[in-house]
Amino acid sequence: MATMQTTKTNTRKSTRTAATKKAAPKKAAAKKTGSIAKKSKVTSFDKFKTFGDKQYTGVQIGRGHHWHYDQGDWKETKITPDLWEISYAVTKRRTGKAPEGSGVPVGTAYHWYILAHQSAVKLDANDYATTMTGLKFKIAHKRADKGKWSTSGPTQRKHLIAFLKKFVAQLESTVIPIEFELNGKSYKGEAVPISETCAKGVCYEAEVMLNDEAIGIIRCAKSGWKMDLVKDKKLIDAIGNCITLWFE
Repeated sequence: MATMQTTKTNTRKSTRTAATKKAAPKKAAAKKTGSIAKKSKVTSFDKFKTFGDKQYTGVQIGRGHHWHYDQGDWKETKITPDLWEISYAVTKRRTGKAPEGSGVPVGTAYHWYILAHQSAVKLDANDYATTMTGLKFKIAHKRADKGKWSTSGPTQRKHLIAFLKKFVAQLESTVIPIEFELNGKSYKGEAVPISETCAKGVCYEAEVMLNDEAIGIIRCAKSGWKMDLVKDKKLIDAIGNCITLWFE
């Protein structure tokens, strides 16, 4: 009996050992696949891409980031009845984690110019519900290993002037009328195409003003029309349908 028991035990041990040996390559393969996926993300971020006749690196056109902003410091001073000077300082934090080794080195800096609609609705004596939608344009950058910006101050100003002229020209030239009814409510407004998203006479993004309120930018994605701050999918589709019909 003791001999039979020992034989059974040895058999079970050898079976487990064999199973472990068989499973080991699978674990190794899984680790290898994971490392390849991470490497692929890093390579994709850093490789050169093209947009029209322009070459660029970094995030691919059509993709983006999602950030959370810490409690910031916003200051404003009234200059004229309709014009205010503003300053804002805050740390923004990625909602997820960047692939290891991807992105620019620590110390890299960017100079952006922001054009945005800010909506502020008073909630009580001290609080406002605030949203912002708009565009930001890269004027220059500074690499971490260099002590100067990619373009001089005067050249940065020329880039900004060119961008603003193009933006104003788009505002003055093409406006898409929007009018429809949804759930018994009438909607009327307009969409201004974002010229950089236009190709072969069709534009894929536009700033939307609806019932005299700026509600954000609508964009045509592979899965349909999208807006970041509008949650009503039927409303988004109705706006997108007006834009689609206008270009047909």
